[in-house]
Amino acid sequence: MRNAAITGWGMALPEQVLTNADLERMVETSDEWIVARTGIRERRIAASSDTTLSLSLAASRQALQVAGLAPADVDLIVVATVTPDMFMPSTASLLQRELGAERAGAFDLAAACSGFVYALNVAAQFIRAGTYDTVLVVGADTLTRMIDFTDRGTCVLFGDGAGAVVLQATEAPVGILSTLLGSDGRGACHLFVDGWGTGIVDDEDRTALRRPYMKMVGSEVFRFSVRVMGEAAEAVVKQAGLTLADIDLLIPHQANIRIIDAAAKRLDLPRERIWANLDRYGNTSAASVPICIAEAAAAGALRPGMNVVLVAFGAGLSWGATLVRWGTDGVERRGGGE
Repeated sequence: MRNAAITGWGMALPEQVLTNADLERMVETSDEWIVARTGIRERRIAASSDTTLSLSLAASRQALQVAGLAPADVDLIVVATVTPDMFMPSTASLLQRELGAERAGAFDLAAACSGFVYALNVAAQFIRAGTYDTVLVVGADTLTRMIDFTDRGTCVLFGDGAGAVVLQATEAPVGILSTLLGSDGRGACHLFVDGWGTGIVDDEDRTALRRPYMKMVGSEVFRFSVRVMGEAAEAVVKQAGLTLADIDLLIPHQANIRIIDAAAKRLDLPRERIWANLDRYGNTSAASVPICIAEAAAAGALRPGMNVVLVAFGAGLSWGATLVRWGTDGVERRGGGE
């Protein structure tokens, strides 16, 4: 059976840092309030020169370098984003052009913060079916351009960034072992943007209301996410024929430390087996999980044979979970990754 192994990874973040102290000067909040309720201390904010495409390009180049591949080796590009730089063409098509991946098909996928997990599994299906051998999967968002910085319920949560992975075909029992994707449209009213467009950059004070902004019923999203994160993670472990004791590392969507802690408690996982970076980056939407993958890989926290659970939730309301057996058995390795 053909499997889809992760052979390359990369990440990109804007240089501009917005701290909780900065937010204290912009909206009625405090560092203590934000940290206690979310675990976030700072986040990266896209400057006028940063775009969803530019961040995707930087992360993708890293991922291809780690995999030891050239853009010409890529068969397909899938970009998960809800903040493309324009309505059309897709960010994936623009990325294909900038990379010079002339052979690759390209399309975007929108599932908000669940987007990368969705895209990863869509890409894996192309590999399992034998349609393609090498797929570049990107999660990228510049959500701060959809945030009202006078609304403390949302402006403290989000940051910008991109993460990318390369999937390659292998006959070895590594890569994506099981998947769960879900959606409950009845919850769409709890997290939404009822008008859209990210091409306009806000004034430096980030208070000019030039477009519709994200609206969120925080209590409902929190209640939903606490339940679904643990349930989805349990389900993919069982689907793979494993037990919770077999989980070596949990990489959850970085939305709120209390949500992550609740999932960890349900899965009976100690903190050292959970990757978290939301204190530095906040919620980067579809970029959240792949940024964690890139960081964990660079830190040596991902080793061959490890069972890694990826789990996310987002607008829709949507959710997704994947169990990955880390390793590159059966794939020719020419890059700098392990």
